[in-house]
Amino acid sequence: MFGREKLPVKTPEQVLLMRRAGLVVGRCLELLAGRASAGMTTGELDRVAEEFIRDQGATPSFLGYQGFPGSLCVSVNEQVVHGIPGDRALADGDLVSIDCGAIVDGWHGDAAITLIVGGDAAARPEDVALSAATRRALWAGIAALKPGVGIYELGSVIQDSVEASELEDELTYGIVDGYTGHGIGTSMHMEPTVFNERVRPRGPVVRTGATVAIEPMVTLGTHESRELDDEWTVVTQDGSRSAHWEHTVAVTEGGVWVLTAVDGGEADLAQVGAAYGPLA
Repeated sequence: MFGREKLPVKTPEQVLLMRRAGLVVGRCLELLAGRASAGMTTGELDRVAEEFIRDQGATPSFLGYQGFPGSLCVSVNEQVVHGIPGDRALADGDLVSIDCGAIVDGWHGDAAITLIVGGDAAARPEDVALSAATRRALWAGIAALKPGVGIYELGSVIQDSVEASELEDELTYGIVDGYTGHGIGTSMHMEPTVFNERVRPRGPVVRTGATVAIEPMVTLGTHESRELDDEWTVVTQDGSRSAHWEHTVAVTEGGVWVLTAVDGGEADLAQVGAAYGPLA
């Protein structure tokens, strides 16, 4: 992998097409964050998402992907990623990661959020801290995405952010081993790998027009995980809870444009001191 991956660039017109897919994803996740409640099943969340995506003239990216049976990945508590929607009922205090993808005119958007059922009042404090630390690591990685940077270097930035949060929160965090972000465009998963931890090579150099999905996955325990017998759901090896945040991001002449954020990332980019670069 090292030294052989490519980071292709998109034209402004292609980035605008990706923004259409990204907005479907961002708005779908906003809808789901408002709908998720105690007693609702993960399958019901999935049905809400599929209906919304199709009503926007888009197609769910995940449904049928390598045989995956849902339009969402819904991962609860110790589940890290790729949770299959079904009859599991959510409960107050559950830590739920929702990963969503959509295709518009052949172009993909991909993003994930973590929420706590019942809100912070129902949550364990360490779960609130974990989700916030994972989200901060995501935005640190987004802020580091600039022309001239090696794409693998984002892993160091994300790891540094997680380790800083670990010290501040006085908690033990693990960056899930073996799961990464990725390039994205006319396919959901493309080169290059976008690491969540420090690696030695720099990787392909970022140029204007690059589009990637950045997605740290962090636990309240170790970095180790395992796949369940369903051959999809990934859980933490030690049973600790996990959080997952993701955005699809484009590098533009003016800065970065977070294609799956409804506001394009403007507010969060300002907070991390990064240039907001939407296209007209």
